[in-house]
Amino acid sequence: MTRSRTAMLAALALVAGASGTAFAAQSANAGAAAVPCTVDYEVQNDWGSGFTAAVTVTNNGAATSGWSLGWTYAGSQKVTNSWNAKVSQSGAAVTAANESYNGTLSTGGSASFGFQGTYSGSNAIPATFTLNGVTCNVDDGGSTDPDPDPTDPDPTDPGDPSDRVDNPYEGAKVYVNPEWSDKAAAEPGGDRIADQPTGVWLDRTAAIEGVNGGMGLRDHLDEALTQKGSGELAVQLVIYNLPGRDCAALASNGELGPTEIGRYKTEYIDPIAAILADPKYADLRIVTTVEIDSLPNLVTNVSGRPTATPNCDVMKANGNYQKGVGYALNKLGDIGNVYNYVDAGHHGWLGWDSNFGPSADMFKTAATTEGATVGDVHGFIVNTANYSALKEENFKITDSVNGTPVRQSDWVDWNQYTDELSYAQAMRDKLVSLGFDQDLGMLIDTSRNGWGGADRPTGPGARTDVNTYVDGGRYDRRIHLGNWCNQSGAGLGERPQVSPAAGIDAYVWIKPPGESDGASEEIPNDEGKGFDRMCDPTYEGNARNGNSPSGALGDAPVSGHWFSAQFQELMKNAYPPLS
Repeated sequence: MTRSRTAMLAALALVAGASGTAFAAQSANAGAAAVPCTVDYEVQNDWGSGFTAAVTVTNNGAATSGWSLGWTYAGSQKVTNSWNAKVSQSGAAVTAANESYNGTLSTGGSASFGFQGTYSGSNAIPATFTLNGVTCNVDDGGSTDPDPDPTDPDPTDPGDPSDRVDNPYEGAKVYVNPEWSDKAAAEPGGDRIADQPTGVWLDRTAAIEGVNGGMGLRDHLDEALTQKGSGELAVQLVIYNLPGRDCAALASNGELGPTEIGRYKTEYIDPIAAILADPKYADLRIVTTVEIDSLPNLVTNVSGRPTATPNCDVMKANGNYQKGVGYALNKLGDIGNVYNYVDAGHHGWLGWDSNFGPSADMFKTAATTEGATVGDVHGFIVNTANYSALKEENFKITDSVNGTPVRQSDWVDWNQYTDELSYAQAMRDKLVSLGFDQDLGMLIDTSRNGWGGADRPTGPGARTDVNTYVDGGRYDRRIHLGNWCNQSGAGLGERPQVSPAAGIDAYVWIKPPGESDGASEEIPNDEGKGFDRMCDPTYEGNARNGNSPSGALGDAPVSGHWFSAQFQELMKNAYPPLS
């Protein structure tokens, strides 16, 4: 099955003849008409009586500090709600005006918004668009050929996104990172898992070329071609370098400051996109995990919440998380063999009603920013680099003990979910309802959520009270769901596998087991990574973990560096157990 990801519309050359307008026509290449603005109008989902659409308007004229896009429907279409623009309608005439945060359109700049509507009969594409009163054309990709042959191949074309398979893991091997594999094999007993596929983390600009003589992105892709042979192969990349990265956790701060969105685009995303678009790699299925630990912080760790941090307030105010994610999705989504999966937190972070819906809305906002559309998102990933149990089988969210519901237990704490599988499936349903693809796929990182070993319960706890019942039966042995750094007692989880449950594309090991989450004490480094007390085993906690002990292992190195003691503990507590 092929997902309908992007359906570019037929070009309509609608060129303004007006003069003296705010958008002067620009000269173009020979043979091309000069146009003051271009519009891409994409119907993303259509169910016969309603639809969602994404619109991108590009200003080719003088810069403006405010914009208004207008069009008129030929049929009965009615806009019912919108995002990233203020959309109003009078009869068949529609006007979309900028929000306060996206009013500036520089020369060559773009703004994107989306909306949902209803109709009966036909749902024809509008014939004409105007930007601030000036007629635009619908973008035809800038062709200058007066009579192009549609059958002529483009040697620089990175592939048609509509050719993507439904599940990039189906029928494919998955890339084994030789650098991680060598470290795992060098550990006593590590050869049992050294051939497992793990994510390749591009956590700073230098990682594109290779850090300290290590493999760069092209090195990994070349090795992936070797491993691929004549079959299919998926390679997993982690896009992880937003400005002001991970505003609520110092251990995973990055190299870019909060305002350095320009550097993120030109020095990080653009070079990655250029490499991935190389036709040499067109036969690889490139799976990206896009920017973990970012967007949910703008919901849960900002002013008005007891967990707020000043850094997260800064990132919410400047919008650079949304802009960065949108830009990455737009650029990478244009490459036909790239499959973008956006990070969607985990149930112990976003499972509460006050976090769940607003976070889904935030994902939608980011996916329709900087020229991106929901069609650039192939799926979402949960539990990335976290420890939440895949399935809690000894109690259910609907259980009660002596009249007290499980949700009221100290561990569940009114969360709507008890594990990652139920959370991932519910988040998928929510995102589809917001306009993401009906065939949206989910990934679950199971690299460190096995919780096996001698302490793994074999049944539910006693029904003395609800806390005894839950604590006696839960697989996840953390002190608190909010603990995230180098957790003591954790084990390897389910081995990577394809289509393990409804709506789930794969269980994956995106976080390479044995790589630290953060240093247990301050360690100077040139990677921008700070010291977070949540990685200190003596720390007694904060509002984000219920003021509980951190549960972290001691003597840990800086995040991303090899942590042998943790690797050994993960193998010891693996579930399913290692043979």
